[in-house]
Amino acid sequence: MGKEIANCLDHHQLNLVPKYESHDLKHVLLDYKMTAEGEIRMQAFMLGNGNYSIPSFAILLFGTLLLPDLWKKFYADFQKGRKTIPISRWSIEDYAHRNLNELRVELNTSTRASTSLFNLQHITKIVAFTAIIAGIFGMLFCLPFLFSPNMTDLVGAGFPFVGGAILTIGGLLALTNLAQAEKKQFNSFS
Repeated sequence: MGKEIANCLDHHQLNLVPKYESHDLKHVLLDYKMTAEGEIRMQAFMLGNGNYSIPSFAILLFGTLLLPDLWKKFYADFQKGRKTIPISRWSIEDYAHRNLNELRVELNTSTRASTSLFNLQHITKIVAFTAIIAGIFGMLFCLPFLFSPNMTDLVGAGFPFVGGAILTIGGLLALTNLAQAEKKQFNSFS
């Protein structure tokens, strides 16, 4: 695996970036090319796999806005990530010595244990995503009115804009708390 990562980085004339080594591991492991499309597809997979981070959300959000013709691919990658064992904590140090093909077989044959569809964490994630989307939409809708010279427009748009920001931040905080809870749960099993 380590040799394949080195070959990939050499091919693209890149170096390992400190603290982001596992990102390159995932590109090689999941066979997502180091292109804009490959990056967005990998982030869709990682979100499906449980890696809830602001960069993952941002990359997928902009990718879906800019490349609507690839939505089916993004959704398929997301579903693939949901069915695969969690890999967000995998690091080069732990897997560089392993055979790449064996790891891919392990990913494709190992699946997550099925869980109840309606558990509290799942509902919280749905509500958090809904709050983020609603907040962003509200802020974008109010944004043009904030530049109006009319005081009524400023006040009328200012409060909903702040409300949208609160919704967005609340959703992000909820996802952060869920990720920390899942990390503690993951570490307790290790």
